[in-house]
Amino acid sequence: MKKNNFTLALALGVLSSFFFAFNFILIRSMNLGGGYFLWTASLRYLFTLPLMALVVLRSGGFSAVFASIRRHPARWLIFSTIGFGLFYAPLSAASVYGESWFTASIWQFTIVAGVLLTPLFGRKIPIRNLLFSLLIVAGILIMQYSRIRLGVKADWPMLILTMGIATFSYPLGNRMTMRMTEGDGLSTAQRIFGMTLMSMPFWLVCTVLSYARAGLPSSSQCLQAFLVALLAGVIATILFFHATDLVKENPRQLAVVEATQSGEVIFTVLLGILILHDSIPDAYAFAGILIILAGMIGNSLLA
Repeated sequence: MKKNNFTLALALGVLSSFFFAFNFILIRSMNLGGGYFLWTASLRYLFTLPLMALVVLRSGGFSAVFASIRRHPARWLIFSTIGFGLFYAPLSAASVYGESWFTASIWQFTIVAGVLLTPLFGRKIPIRNLLFSLLIVAGILIMQYSRIRLGVKADWPMLILTMGIATFSYPLGNRMTMRMTEGDGLSTAQRIFGMTLMSMPFWLVCTVLSYARAGLPSSSQCLQAFLVALLAGVIATILFFHATDLVKENPRQLAVVEATQSGEVIFTVLLGILILHDSIPDAYAFAGILIILAGMIGNSLLA
């Protein structure tokens, strides 16, 4: 049964990476259209809240969520703000400092970040998983090199700072809320709704700042932000959080499932070509993709 859980979690992780890829494509599209990055971030979660409310209303109801929040309100507020706020605001800001290709690639450092966070939860770092995760990162760096050769420029200090915050915040918020709600009987959808709700103070502050600096968002930015909320905020997040829930007791399997998010790079490349008419990757980029796949397969064989 546990093996079946892992197989299902692995499949859900890969599928979620496909839907997460739309996040990078649409962020780039909004940025190219002149959309303010804080509006991009805020709108995603403002749209996600009612969408997740509908999911929870149909699947499990709100009573268990509110009961859990009443039991530990401070921790809900802190870890929801970390897991969603400090993840997505910096990720959106990174779109200003580099193309979506760079953003999607550097985001994969979250795989290593997730493994390095393991000691916070009383477990040893799974060294072999870490080595394969580093192989994935090596593939990502080779893909980055292919872009540098083509003269693609980026503000590296700001890109590294924003993505550094995002890559540690997402797995930390996810894992801490998983641990915090053990025994509360929450489904994956209920936990995501709770995190979205408790991150609202952060997003309301961002909304005020966005309006003060850029005025109201355009209808195009609102529509694309809604699509991000639906595809990445609801579908991808439910798939990924459910996948991690299935293997949360096994640090090696959890590391493998988190590593499936490297598929976002591959899907972003393909979707960028199909939707945004990006250039076809060169030989270095294809070599990087093969190394990423080798790392993902190696990770899965260790589980």
